Amino acid sequence: MAAPLTTHTCSLTPNQAAALERWLRGHGFLFREVPYTRFAAQKDKLSVACYTSGKLVVQGKETREFIEFTLEPEILKEVRLGYEDVLDPTLRQPRFGVDESGKGDFFGPLCVAGVYVNAAVVDAFREAGVQDSKKIGSEKRIAELAEVIRNTPGCVYTVVPIGNEAYNRLYRTMGSVNRLLAWGHARVIENLMLQRHRMKPLPERAISDQFAADKATVAKSLMSLGREIELVQRHKAESDLAVAAASILARDEFVTRLRKLGADAGLTLPKGASKQVDEAARAFFKQHGVEALGRIAKMHFRTALRAQGLPEPPKQEWRKPTRKHAA
Repeated sequence: MAAPLTTHTCSLTPNQAAALERWLRGHGFLFREVPYTRFAAQKDKLSVACYTSGKLVVQGKETREFIEFTLEPEILKEVRLGYEDVLDPTLRQPRFGVDESGKGDFFGPLCVAGVYVNAAVVDAFREAGVQDSKKIGSEKRIAELAEVIRNTPGCVYTVVPIGNEAYNRLYRTMGSVNRLLAWGHARVIENLMLQRHRMKPLPERAISDQFAADKATVAKSLMSLGREIELVQRHKAESDLAVAAASILARDEFVTRLRKLGADAGLTLPKGASKQVDEAARAFFKQHGVEALGRIAKMHFRTALRAQGLPEPPKQEWRKPTRKHAA
């Protein structure tokens, strides 16, 4: 029996978007104005929104039928839904997914999470609508899915939060965000391997996003048990369901800890790195000083210098490394 599907996202070309709009108008959909969309329409228990970026979001109880009988055959001209496991058998194989949250946020910790999945867990995650956390706009929905992941039978997970004081200390020692990330990913894989007795069947590989140009950055950081499993690093790894689940756990942990840090500090700590973050950092530094700032923020960010009124070093222009050819 097909799992209930109530949300689906994909990308459309301009021609595909135009074709879908024509189809919707010809089939009695009611159109409405939604910010940042090319069009948005609804009929019965189905809503469709096509954003100016080309992203399509389909929601409602009739999502699966719409994808199978309209979107794929009429618009995308390809059939995937229901055949994912045939097209890619590795989707149901036992594996780890690893991802992090907080890397680009001045305030708050770095949180790395890992999730073990097998065929049954994959099915449960699909039914629940687990996907890359960056595609989920609501923190409430992130928290709900995190709870589903933690309570899914057969799922094994671990979360490694690196608080700001530890983060700043590790950064001073390692001198690189990528090395710090590699250590966090390696620690998560090791923690999961320590729980192998709970996994049936045993995992075949660990999958993570490739955040460093040299894949050896993470491989060199692996601990004793982590070296016993194949490590797969690839760009956009969040498309893998295990990695997507890890991204949700990592984000939920980050948001929860950031909220507590803000409550303890008596102010709301904004996410990311922006003018709003700069203003909050300056206000906090003025009231509490640099030592306290280091307990809630990542001090290697330029934001920390601006908060203290210190000059920023000149930005170095990035250049693609050139290969040296043997003479």
